[in-house]
Amino acid sequence: MFSSVWNFIKRHKRKFIFTGAVVGGVYLLGKYAQQKIKEIQEKEATEYIAQARRQFHFESNQRTCNMTVLSMLPPLKEAIITQLNSENLTALLKTKPANKLEIWEDLKVVSFTRTIVAVYSTCMLVVLLRVQLNIIGGYLYLDNSVGKSVTMPLAPPDVQQQYLSSIQHLLGDGLTELMMIVKKAVQNSLGSVPLKQSLSLLELEQQLSWIRAEVEAASERSLSWYLLADDENALADQACGLTENDVMTIRLLNETRDMLDSPDFITVLNVCLNRGFSRLLDNLAEFFRPPPGDSAPSSAPDSLSAVSLPLAKIIPIINGQINTICSETPSHFVQDLLMNDQVKEFAANVYETFSAPQELQK
Repeated sequence: MFSSVWNFIKRHKRKFIFTGAVVGGVYLLGKYAQQKIKEIQEKEATEYIAQARRQFHFESNQRTCNMTVLSMLPPLKEAIITQLNSENLTALLKTKPANKLEIWEDLKVVSFTRTIVAVYSTCMLVVLLRVQLNIIGGYLYLDNSVGKSVTMPLAPPDVQQQYLSSIQHLLGDGLTELMMIVKKAVQNSLGSVPLKQSLSLLELEQQLSWIRAEVEAASERSLSWYLLADDENALADQACGLTENDVMTIRLLNETRDMLDSPDFITVLNVCLNRGFSRLLDNLAEFFRPPPGDSAPSSAPDSLSAVSLPLAKIIPIINGQINTICSETPSHFVQDLLMNDQVKEFAANVYETFSAPQELQK
């Protein structure tokens, strides 16, 4: 019996060897596949955790952006009112001066100028801080990434402070230049309109459109100039020296300038300006409602165009809008800008660009 089995094995030896090799190969292949699957799963888990961490950091950064915008509105409002002080003119009118008409004309120009400047500068502030804080946020994410050396951070605290201080251009020289451009456009558009002339909301909207067109087309510089000084000497002055931190600050400022000159930034700023002026008109519309009991339904398309107010009555209304536009408490005006989908998408793209690992190689 044993000899028969042995003879059978000898006759089929090659088959047994081949079968053993196949079984062994399948076993090894299975072990290899299990190892690769495990590696892929671990890699996917690591990438998922990193992406979740990155998303959490981004969302936290956007909340910081929103709070920073709100904290900057009071100093922006103060800077505008300091240079365009309508309160002094109003106080003079109460004294019944001999040049009353002249003061009213000045009040007309100042009131429209400061409200329009408030719309422009608030929109600029929202978008500029979105750029700056997402550039910083991206670099901070990289600085805190696992495996990143903390001995050479991309955005040390001193650099952050120097870099973010460049916002003072918008509150200083940039704002002053913007006021001059807007004031000239207001004078060209409304200077010849008598105080007694009545304007409907649609006519007021047309006046604002003419002013915007002149401001945005007549300026030799792009609107981004009002946000950040573009000359090399000014950038060097802002960086205050030639230390390593100063070089980092100049790099951040140059990267910011590149972002401000990009088509995406210009598009988003225009979206904010359109929304800002639309919200301003919504606020003004409350004063152009037909009187109670009027036979014309207030929802009719031409109902607001049928209501007109003398320019002298519109002036105090437009003058007070700065309190809503530059409010430190979240108003509809500011919320519309902060929650705008295109602003959010733009912020995400900036953060994505500067939080990508390849930035480390630059």
